Amino acid sequence: MKPSGIGGQAVMEGVMMKNKETYAVAVRKPDKEIIVDVQTYGEKSKCKVLRKIPFVRGVFNFVDSLILGTKVLTYSAAFFEDEEEPEEKQAEIKKEDQVSQKQGADEEAAKEAETEEGSAKDSLLMGLTVAFSLILSIGIFFCLPWGITELVRRFITKNQWVLSILEGVIRIAIFIAYIFLISFMKDIQRFFMYHGAEHKCINCIEQGRELTVENAREASRFHKRCGTSFLLIVMVISVVFLFFIQAESRLVRLVVRLALIPVIAGISYEFIRLAGRSENKLVCMLSKPGMWLQKLTTREPEDDMLEVAIASVEAVFDWKAFLKEESGGKNEQAKTCCD
Repeated sequence: MKPSGIGGQAVMEGVMMKNKETYAVAVRKPDKEIIVDVQTYGEKSKCKVLRKIPFVRGVFNFVDSLILGTKVLTYSAAFFEDEEEPEEKQAEIKKEDQVSQKQGADEEAAKEAETEEGSAKDSLLMGLTVAFSLILSIGIFFCLPWGITELVRRFITKNQWVLSILEGVIRIAIFIAYIFLISFMKDIQRFFMYHGAEHKCINCIEQGRELTVENAREASRFHKRCGTSFLLIVMVISVVFLFFIQAESRLVRLVVRLALIPVIAGISYEFIRLAGRSENKLVCMLSKPGMWLQKLTTREPEDDMLEVAIASVEAVFDWKAFLKEESGGKNEQAKTCCD
């Protein structure tokens, strides 16, 4: 079965699914209603040429995914604020509607200007949030292991190759320990269940089965294109690069590590992209560690979670047409073989 081309992520009490430039966020509200919001996401990386170059496009896709991921998480979280807050917001909206009906064209224009100003502020806040997330991640998963290794260098060994391997082991250990520790949080556990629901729906479609709760329940909650696998691949490839790239100066060693992050991300993206399209035994074998790690980042979802994930898929992807096309292709191939 060929890959469907759709991907997504879990959000608070819901799932986001993306197909090309369209994405949908399905959230089960506190009153148990499923609300689906469909939007078009124009990538922030406008350079079309760079976005097509292998090993370069991965960097742009990673940044776009981080921006969109932050946006949809913020959107889903808004449904679960204190109950008084939404009521106040609804009252404000009603007042604004009443005022807008009475005001003239000039005041309407002023209101639109205020809306644009608010959107600009939201975009700025989103940009700052993404930048902070990147800096924090680089600090924890790249600078911290480097700093620990530099301390070890003074007391244990000065062998560059041994220290490079040790740094990689520390980096992977911090990453796994972080996931393991947050997995005990109740909200994170539900988040991981929705993550499993996302994977199950995609696997159900790509296995050629109709997207129903019953079929999705039987599908695997692990997927080779998962972001968890991507992050683990980043950790592993960084070990390989830093093993062969050495420097005497402590400052140079730090600068090299930071400079290699886009390169490592680009290579990791190409591997994940290949893994999602290939059934090659070597590729599948190299994908296994990431699939194993998904045992921590995904949980078996409940049926109502699968319903939310299915609603998100159906808002952006015609899975019936996809299955029909695949079925027709297989029948045509079988007919050709018989002839």
